[in-house]
Amino acid sequence: MTSGRRGRHLARAEAARLGGSPEAGVADSAAAAMPSSPLRVAVVCSSNQNRSMEAHNILSKRGFSVRSFGTGTHVKLPGPAPDKPNVYDFKTTYDQMYNDLLRKDKELYTQNGILHMLDRNKRIKPRPERFQNCKDLFDLILTCEERVYDQVVEDLNSREQETCQPVHVINVDIQDNHEEATLGAFLICELCQCIQHTEDMENEIDELLQEFEEKSGRTFLHTVCFY
Repeated sequence: MTSGRRGRHLARAEAARLGGSPEAGVADSAAAAMPSSPLRVAVVCSSNQNRSMEAHNILSKRGFSVRSFGTGTHVKLPGPAPDKPNVYDFKTTYDQMYNDLLRKDKELYTQNGILHMLDRNKRIKPRPERFQNCKDLFDLILTCEERVYDQVVEDLNSREQETCQPVHVINVDIQDNHEEATLGAFLICELCQCIQHTEDMENEIDELLQEFEEKSGRTFLHTVCFY
């Protein structure tokens, strides 16, 4: 990819982002920014609570066809001590978790932002979802830590190939706290916008990721799996 083309990708993302914010105006700019066939995107973290849901929220407002998942065997939320997390089944709704923590210690879970996060989550979808249980097809899967990336790639490679449709799996490490989740979500959104506007995703994505590594100071992992 020429430097001019790489610059155009970033310029397109910047133009799409102008006037947008986590609050007002994001949805309004989505129609102008998004081509007619948006990428099918999945964002995956461990428990489908913080990082993947923050990105889900922002990507949805930007007009992407997006779903979010966790890869853990259970959903874990911070508890009263590091060795005492709150553990739930993936079938437990966000509303049920919210009410459980409200009953256990309203002050603690208000102060650490967990109740606010769960309130946000239940406005997006009813409950967390486990990636390994989803058989839908995606064009792009973004993971939020290397361990989750490994679990997603392992699961995709263990499935019987049916359509041979490629899916790009990209990891960007995001610390599991509210501030980093927000910063990471905007980085993911900008990356998705650039990929969406590429003329030839299969041939341009590696150099685009290199550009993002240089710009963000983060390292990206990337592989291609097939359905």
